[in-house]
Amino acid sequence: MTKHQTTAETPGAVAILARYLSSEAAGGLVLMAAALAALIVANSPLSERYFALLQTVWSGLSVQHWVNDGLMTIFFLMVGLEIKREVLAGGLSTWGQRALPGFAALGGMVVPAFVYIAINWGNPENMAGWAIPAATDIAFALGVLSLLGKRVSISLKVFLMALAIIDDLGAVIIIAFFYTSDLSTPMLLASLTTLVILTAMNRLRVRRLFPYLLVGGVLWFFVLQSGVHATLAGVTLALCIPMGRPEEEAHSPLMFLEEKLHPWVAFAVVPVFGFANAGVSLARISTENLVGPIPLGVALGLLVGKQVGVFLLAALSIRLGLAKMPAGSNWLQLYGVALLCGIGFTMSLFIGNLAFPGSPHLVDEVKVGVLSGSFLAAIGGVIVLRFSNGLSGTAVAR
Repeated sequence: MTKHQTTAETPGAVAILARYLSSEAAGGLVLMAAALAALIVANSPLSERYFALLQTVWSGLSVQHWVNDGLMTIFFLMVGLEIKREVLAGGLSTWGQRALPGFAALGGMVVPAFVYIAINWGNPENMAGWAIPAATDIAFALGVLSLLGKRVSISLKVFLMALAIIDDLGAVIIIAFFYTSDLSTPMLLASLTTLVILTAMNRLRVRRLFPYLLVGGVLWFFVLQSGVHATLAGVTLALCIPMGRPEEEAHSPLMFLEEKLHPWVAFAVVPVFGFANAGVSLARISTENLVGPIPLGVALGLLVGKQVGVFLLAALSIRLGLAKMPAGSNWLQLYGVALLCGIGFTMSLFIGNLAFPGSPHLVDEVKVGVLSGSFLAAIGGVIVLRFSNGLSGTAVAR
């Protein structure tokens, strides 16, 4: 599977994939730095100011709330654009392209959830966090892959990217169905009315972006007030933005917006989210908390559940002839990428905040589990991929 075989054949789509891989990897390194900075500040003399700033109320919402419900809507808009492009004309546009990352993503969502549930069984409050280890952080994972340079083939990077996009789609569905508060019927109806307007604009072939963004802003407000998480407005808006016919793809509103948004999301939105959410005061975490059911369930879900689920279903689909091994890769390299899928930083922290609203001590335990599980998965993946480089992909793949 070559780079051109896993993307649209238009030059615009190929160029976007190349920029996506490079900027996403660099953005992952910036995200790592932001997470490290948050940990340092949260455990320094500046910690009181750091946590006070996050709780500062502005226009009715705290700064952290604005980051998680407002700024992250842009991230979810980007996720929606990527999903639509990949499904319509990219690396997920055919069954053959969807098969391997699709099976791998399914295993990578189900098994970590079962690991968390098994460890937290019998505690109804803790069970709300079952989906926390089910998500892969594409920016962080590609950032780690970038440290390995040419040791990792482009086909493996594309596989990881496609897997993470399907994984993000699964996370969006989980958030929509399992992490909603009390619903407001009037606001839901207003949201649906706004969605009908966006759909009509698409059907009427409105090509200018400004009307979509304007109506999308109204949609975000209604969704915020409805009880459904506000960031889902970003995904919904993305699915309504036109991509056009194959000959129009390179100059479509979707391609244009994705290209313009990507650097802002990679280098601003996600790092700001990381800085606002990764900070945890270790002074408030006891030794007992470190091995408590929540951090243990999250950490083992990411470290063990992800690698087992991703590799097991990927290998099974290859052995059954339902999918093909990424070109130029071997089983050990595939396993190394499965390990890297245990890096669940951004979406895992995001779901953790939704799972335990109003319980900062439980959110702190989630952060410990996410950070430790993601760190160990990253280290393990790097070690395996460095070792696997000397093996012949063709020989082992047989």
